[in-house]
Amino acid sequence: MNHGAAPAAVDARAITGGHFRYFDFVMAAFVAILLLSNVIGAGKVASVAGFTFGAGILFFPISYVIGDVMTEVYGYARARRCIWAGFVAVLFMALMSWVVVALPPAAGWTGQAAYESVFGQVPRIVLASVAAFWAGEFVNSFVLARMKVWSEGRALWARTIGSTIFGEGVDSLIFYPLAFLGVWPAWQVATVMVTNWALKVGWEVVLTPATYVIVGFLKRREGVDVYDRDTNFTPFSARV
Repeated sequence: MNHGAAPAAVDARAITGGHFRYFDFVMAAFVAILLLSNVIGAGKVASVAGFTFGAGILFFPISYVIGDVMTEVYGYARARRCIWAGFVAVLFMALMSWVVVALPPAAGWTGQAAYESVFGQVPRIVLASVAAFWAGEFVNSFVLARMKVWSEGRALWARTIGSTIFGEGVDSLIFYPLAFLGVWPAWQVATVMVTNWALKVGWEVVLTPATYVIVGFLKRREGVDVYDRDTNFTPFSARV
C-alpha cells in the first residue's frame, strides 16, 4: 500500500486479505480502554461541582470513538472482529475477578475487604454490562457503516455522532434496566439512563476534532478508505 498517497475509496471486499500497519494498535487500544473503564472506572462514584457520576463514564465512551474510527477506516468486518475480541476479554476479566476475589486470603493479609469492594462484581451487573456493550457496539458500527455509504463519505461528524446516538442508546436501554430495575425506583433508572446517555453522546461531540485527526492520519497512512457496500452485517461472525 502507498502510505503517502491520498486514500483510495474501496469496497470492503477488495481488502479482505490486506495488511495494515496500525490496525493492531487500534484494536489493542479498544480492548484496553474497554477493560480499564470497566475495572477502574466502574468501582468509583465521583462527585465534581456537586454532580455525582460513575467515574467510568469519563473513559468508556472513548471505546465508541475508537469503534467509529475502526469502522470508518477499516470497515465493519474488522470492527466486528474487534468487538468480539473485546467481548471475550470482558468475559475473561469477569471470570478472573470472580476467581481471585473468591480465593481464601492468606493469614495476615488485610486487603480482602478492599479487594472485594473494588473487584467483587454482582453477576447481574456483569451480565447487563456485557450484553449492553455487545449490542451497543454492533449497532454503532452498523449505523456508521451504512451512513458512510448513504452519504458517499461526506460529513464524518454526522455519522460518528449519529452512530453514537443509536449505539449508546441501545447500550443504555439494555444496561440500566437490566442492572438496576427493581433495585432502584423506576424513575431513578430512567433518569440515570437518559442522563448518562446524553453525557456519552456529549463526549463524542467534544472528541469530534480528535476523531477527524485520527481518521485522517490512518486513512493516509494505510492508503485506503473502506466502504461497506456489499458487506454481510451479521454480528455472529469474526471473519474478515
